[in-house]
Amino acid sequence: MIKRPDKNDYPSFYETYIRLIQNEDVLLLLENQEMAFHAFVKDISPEKGDYRYAEGKWSLKEVVGHIVEVERIMAYRALAISRGDEQSLPGMDENQYIARSNYSQRDFNSLAEEFSLVRKGNIIMIRSFSEEMLNRVGIANGGRISVRALVYIIAGHLDHHVQVIRDRYLQ
Repeated sequence: MIKRPDKNDYPSFYETYIRLIQNEDVLLLLENQEMAFHAFVKDISPEKGDYRYAEGKWSLKEVVGHIVEVERIMAYRALAISRGDEQSLPGMDENQYIARSNYSQRDFNSLAEEFSLVRKGNIIMIRSFSEEMLNRVGIANGGRISVRALVYIIAGHLDHHVQVIRDRYLQ
């Protein structure tokens, strides 16, 4: 079981995500999230795909795409830091990523499948980390962060956005 990161293991702006993971086996949670989110996305009506709850907000397809992108980026950071990479890893401009994507041309089935494949690969990678690797710390997006914290961020980021989807897109 991967123990919860300490508050000094990550920049404070990630607290929103880490706080969502309560007394759970984060690896089991990651597995359960994969199956649940895949089914959740596939069950969304295709007509909802381009829905935006307000002007200037992302479409529902873009939110799902964002979830996949962040999953990939956090997993890359975890891999790099677990291997002792000492270079500062770049941040991302999530709005620029979405603006330059083609999520509006995709369907929910392909987005659900992409998420599942990315998550399954990440679970295999995370399971391979030793305790020493999980404790390694690097710099990403200008802040000090541990591999352990990145695992929790991956899980919490998904939970955060599922709630946003439920509250703002599927009402």
